[in-house]
Amino acid sequence: MMKNFVEELTWRGMIQDSMPGTEAHLMETMRMAYVGIDPTADSLHIGHLVGVMGLKHFQLSGHKPVALVGGATGMIGDPSGKSAERNLLNEETLLHNQNAIKEQLARFLDFDSDAENAAVIVNNYDWMKSFSFLEFIRDVGKHITVNYMMAKDSVKKRLSSESSVGMSFTEFTYQLVQGYDFLHLYRDKQCTLQMGGSDQWGNITTGAELIRRIDGGKGYALTWPLITKADGTKFGKTEGGNIWLDAERTSPYKFYQYWLNTSDIDAEKYIKIFTFLTRSEIEALVLEHREAPHLRALQKRLAEEITTMVHSKEDLENAIKASEILFGKSTSEDLRQLDEKTFLDVFEGVPQTEIAKSEIEAGLDVIGALAEKGGFLKSNGEARRALKENSISVNKEKVKEGYSITVNHLINGKFVLLQRGKKNYFLLRVV
Repeated sequence: MMKNFVEELTWRGMIQDSMPGTEAHLMETMRMAYVGIDPTADSLHIGHLVGVMGLKHFQLSGHKPVALVGGATGMIGDPSGKSAERNLLNEETLLHNQNAIKEQLARFLDFDSDAENAAVIVNNYDWMKSFSFLEFIRDVGKHITVNYMMAKDSVKKRLSSESSVGMSFTEFTYQLVQGYDFLHLYRDKQCTLQMGGSDQWGNITTGAELIRRIDGGKGYALTWPLITKADGTKFGKTEGGNIWLDAERTSPYKFYQYWLNTSDIDAEKYIKIFTFLTRSEIEALVLEHREAPHLRALQKRLAEEITTMVHSKEDLENAIKASEILFGKSTSEDLRQLDEKTFLDVFEGVPQTEIAKSEIEAGLDVIGALAEKGGFLKSNGEARRALKENSISVNKEKVKEGYSITVNHLINGKFVLLQRGKKNYFLLRVV
């Protein structure tokens, strides 16, 4: 049973442009569409997620999705939306990156079932590696004029007076190489649609033009808007860099926090794009959120859905527990359950000092830990007053004067968490 893919993406705010006739073409029978991913790293980041969600919706609508991992185009570098040429990668690095990306895509797309519309992964290096330069300019290049290529926005911006770096011939040819991918998949797999971000419109339409001029066929194009944030800062970026799907690069805790801290305006937009909740579910959530925005129901549901989808239910539960350590009631046992990476993520930016392990092994008096040895508080006198006020905790447990910190207090074998009041934290790092 075909579902209306274009209609689904339209209400979710996921269509920027599409060629006339795309919707009708997709409603006729099962079709094949592809999205290209350049393997510039061994993990996808959340900037890739719109494309992945697009492919998943395509599959859920009864069509066959193709993920094109660009081993060849990754060696060139796409100029779209870029102000400078990217560093080019060698074949070995690209192969490693491709394999890692395949594993991540399998969390979203059904590759392995016997269904007629099971997803497939292709690598454009497989058909580009044996193509000689002379063959390419003879068989492909002669069909597209320089005037046509120069008219593309991605080219015009880089050749404008505003750009100080210009554009290499390598990058200039990118749209021909990507265009040939579309022609190859049209011939090899009867793939009739290419999808991508709105900055890809020029490259995609070049492919459709090659299909028309060389094979007399019809290719279609569909793009989604580039995701932005209401405050003008870049989506998917933090001070620490990209938000990756790989848990080693971005912990599930940090991933969860990114979505939890989304603004109200953005949360209403993102929950349509980055979850598979139905229209009625989302409308009810938006209504609930607008009635009590301080409860952040929208952000919580968004963070829960997407963390579970990218990582797991268990990772979500651990991320919620980790979040409560800073902002809610938690115990020493909760702290001990955190792995070192998550622990350091939770207490990122908290001041810390190093203490010799021999001090802890001998038993470190809490006043020394707070003041003279640790430096959390200014003096022993201030430490005593704070202890009398019952405002000092060691590893989330209240302590009194005379308390001793020992090796039994070490979290992950190297940390002790000191706390004054609700929000003042300090870390002892044992060396």
